[in-house]
Amino acid sequence: MSKSSPPEDADTADLLACLLDLWTRRELEEVRSEARNGFSDFQDPLGGLLHVLEGCPGTLKGKTTTLGHCVLMEFVRWRQSHPQVSLEGEPLERVHGLQLRALSLLSESQPSYTDPLLDIYQLHSLDQGILLDHVHKILALGCYKDAALLSMKLKLQSELDMEQICVPLIMQDKLSLAESYVQGHSHLEERLVRLLDSWCDPNFNLAQLHRQFPGLCLSHHQAERIQPKMLSKQVFRLKEHFNIDPALCPNSVTKRKVDSLRFLMYKRFVEKGMSEENWIDHIQATVADSPGLQVHLVELLVKYSGLHSAAQWSMRYRIPKESLPMGVWDVQQSLPPSESGEFEGPSPSADPWEPPPAHKDRYYQLPFAKDRIHFLRTQEQLELCRQTVLQPGSQVGVDMEWRPAFGSLPRQRVALIQLAVAEQVFLLDLCETSFVEQDHIVKFIRELFSDPKILKLGYGMSGDLKSLLVTWPEFSEEPLKRDGVLDLLNVHQQMQKNCRGRVDRGLRAVEVGEGSAEKGLSLMVQQVLGKPLDKMEQLSNWERRPLRNSQLRYAAIDAFCLLEVYLTLSQNPARFHLPADLCSIPGGQAGSSKEEKKSKKEKEKQKQKGKQAKCRGVPSDACGRVQPGVAYRGASIKPQQLRVVCDNMLQGLGRYLRCLGVDVLLLENSDDHRVAAQLAQEEGRVILTSGQPFQTLRSQVGEGRCLAVDCSEKARDQAAWVLQHFNVQLTPTDIFSRCQACNGDEYMRLPREDMARILRERGFMPVQAQVKEVENWEEHEPLSSLTPVPREALEDPRYSPHCRWAPASHLDQQSLRFPSGAELQLHTVPPGLLPRIPVFFICTTCGKVFWEGSHFERVLNQFQNVLHIETETDWDCTKNRQSNGAHRGFPKYVATTRPRVQSPLARQRDGSRGIKNMTNCEFNVNSFGPEGQTALHQSVIDGNLELVKLLVKFGADIRLANREGWSALHIAAFGGHQDIVLYLITKAKYSSGARMFLLSWISIVQRQSWLLSQSCNREAP
Repeated sequence: MSKSSPPEDADTADLLACLLDLWTRRELEEVRSEARNGFSDFQDPLGGLLHVLEGCPGTLKGKTTTLGHCVLMEFVRWRQSHPQVSLEGEPLERVHGLQLRALSLLSESQPSYTDPLLDIYQLHSLDQGILLDHVHKILALGCYKDAALLSMKLKLQSELDMEQICVPLIMQDKLSLAESYVQGHSHLEERLVRLLDSWCDPNFNLAQLHRQFPGLCLSHHQAERIQPKMLSKQVFRLKEHFNIDPALCPNSVTKRKVDSLRFLMYKRFVEKGMSEENWIDHIQATVADSPGLQVHLVELLVKYSGLHSAAQWSMRYRIPKESLPMGVWDVQQSLPPSESGEFEGPSPSADPWEPPPAHKDRYYQLPFAKDRIHFLRTQEQLELCRQTVLQPGSQVGVDMEWRPAFGSLPRQRVALIQLAVAEQVFLLDLCETSFVEQDHIVKFIRELFSDPKILKLGYGMSGDLKSLLVTWPEFSEEPLKRDGVLDLLNVHQQMQKNCRGRVDRGLRAVEVGEGSAEKGLSLMVQQVLGKPLDKMEQLSNWERRPLRNSQLRYAAIDAFCLLEVYLTLSQNPARFHLPADLCSIPGGQAGSSKEEKKSKKEKEKQKQKGKQAKCRGVPSDACGRVQPGVAYRGASIKPQQLRVVCDNMLQGLGRYLRCLGVDVLLLENSDDHRVAAQLAQEEGRVILTSGQPFQTLRSQVGEGRCLAVDCSEKARDQAAWVLQHFNVQLTPTDIFSRCQACNGDEYMRLPREDMARILRERGFMPVQAQVKEVENWEEHEPLSSLTPVPREALEDPRYSPHCRWAPASHLDQQSLRFPSGAELQLHTVPPGLLPRIPVFFICTTCGKVFWEGSHFERVLNQFQNVLHIETETDWDCTKNRQSNGAHRGFPKYVATTRPRVQSPLARQRDGSRGIKNMTNCEFNVNSFGPEGQTALHQSVIDGNLELVKLLVKFGADIRLANREGWSALHIAAFGGHQDIVLYLITKAKYSSGARMFLLSWISIVQRQSWLLSQSCNREAP
């Protein structure tokens, strides 16, 4: 290899020294200018460039702001005007030498060098053995990412061991790079999927990989990513992406089926949202002939259903005795022959067309008989449907059904298409092979969706259309033209946004009772037509023939309800706060989840900038900057007088403020910040926001109408700060004075007797069931979320929120609706509550039912620093509640000023009287009181050993320090309570040396606090 001449070496050395000096002074333009001049003066620019790059110090991995990178990029630009500078025509020996020098620079882990050097020095032409040796050197250094990138650029994937590169990348949470590494190489794609699947084996141990790559140190996050739950998702994604046969990833398929079994158990036995017939269908399809899944099914049945059901299924699959869970074999022996055979399907008489009366009262029903539902399986039947549906000006409800796969299989083929017109529903059977394979049905679907004169109604049609692509690949080759299609999902989203403040679906309140809250199309039907849909058949086997009556009824209702919803909305769109032209509503949700989520770097930058004031809203200087230390000086106001709108970054704050009685509107996640400004201007509200939108919003609403909140604080602390900022006087009667679900401020009281009667009439409670008031609360098992209310609550309730009360006449006894149109939400009331709750509170705006519970105590305790109790009546009311609440014997409510201070002797006497009350209640023994003490701390201060023992029994933390840093043992030792010290060190299991030290110390110097810290040290001599 020829070397540069000494004069040229001197020139490059001078240039390098000059560049280093300019770079140190950060004179970047001069660096670029000197580099260009130096390249022009070089007799050998290619060799000179390498000399300069080799002399550049401090190559920082992954950084492009280095001198070497700056010089290299400048050379690339300079070479564009000097195309003659290349390796063409150079002697082979010289070319080889330059290439080796350039290749050695790539080992410096400088990714920004790779592409320019590969192009300038044509490194692809080097001998493959040399390139492979270089990649192996990089691997030996532990630079797996650099080795993968270089291998991909040099196209060496097929020559290298895939696992040597991809396994470390996956362990370092760089699966996307490993995916790119194997992309385009089918054998490597298959090996990667099989590798990930092997890690989903139950016997896989991460220690095996650590032994294979001892130099890799994984973080906790990286180790968590190498778990079957996470890996199986990646296997299924890559399987579909690379079109891999599912048989090559058995572990992931089994893992997904096990998860499906758990889901089916939950739906059937916990949520009770699936019929027995549907459940059996899915169980049999999921388990199939797999012995391992059959055993797992029996184990889950023991947990969710009991030994009897587990024994039945174990006999059906003939599982050997040694594989059965404990107790199943014994139950098997006691089963009669009639229960040990095959499961029989439901008889036709068990599935009548007409649902029971309770079902009709609760759910939306078809307005016509079964003979108006047509099941189509032939071309002649389809022609009759075509003549009816393809009428200009008609409206067609469109829905599709397919067999749910619960994630274990890719998207399924459509099994049934429902087309609803006025008083008729057509069901197209796509499980009939001869019917599906004919071209006329595809042509019919194209005509229907492309005709602008026919209005097609659907709900969430994107999923249906994706399944159509799976059913007929020709829709991928020639996309389906859609004209005259209205997706009611978009209408529903717009309706929810416009109805905010009336029925706010964006806020998810705690649901009580059996059955989940309505959602999706069922929720829309309930809001528009008054009753929800029965979704029991939604997850049924739609490929089984014949379909049951309940399936036919569900399929017809799912399509026909779209017509009635559209008709109702069109007749009175203003009632639902919609425009007159529903088709003018834009489709889709604004924004994307990726844009809504800020990266860690952006959050960090915002945190650095925003160590500003917690509030930048009022007041500010002439430049808009905050004046620190200046607070709001307005007169005190009530929570009901504060009207705010919270942007979508402060929904937690909004929920807390609404809980405290503040009039709060919440933006949806998809709402633009301009919506907040519009609401503030129209309704005179104050905007609560955080981050960058503050400046824009403040300019639209003016000073004092926009408040910036520190988003790094917890929502509870934000709420307390907002109340203090606006000088809001919060009292106990303000708590829950507004509905947490819809922001309404009007309630109606409903006595227990009336609630029981309504529940019986509507089928939510057995008719013969009797409600007996529990007289002695301490002799019954308590319900942790409830607080008993005495009989006189109706006449003189202890808790009377500061809200408007509606008379009982506002509730229509027939429809159970309020003048607002809201229906009484009976499904949220468990009948078991009735003996304990004498009165229920119903929001007349949304129909949600509330009752007194421990949530009130928790809220009072959380906002003790801003709670104002100004009268003796208020204090007595609060004190009475806490003495009868879930936390008996301990004060849970506090005020800014306590009316009296008890002596230690009085506290000890009252605490002793409260022992019996505490034994039958659930309470948080480790919560702090107003003086910064827990119940255990206070009992130690009082020297009450009996109460200390009881608190420890109920889970009091012995080592928990009070607000001054003193543990219970500190307090006992300092107070000279030797009996309590003995008990605490026994329970805390201190060493014998520490115990002797404590006891001797107490007897000598009981009051010297400087020695106290040593007595509680586990390592004390």
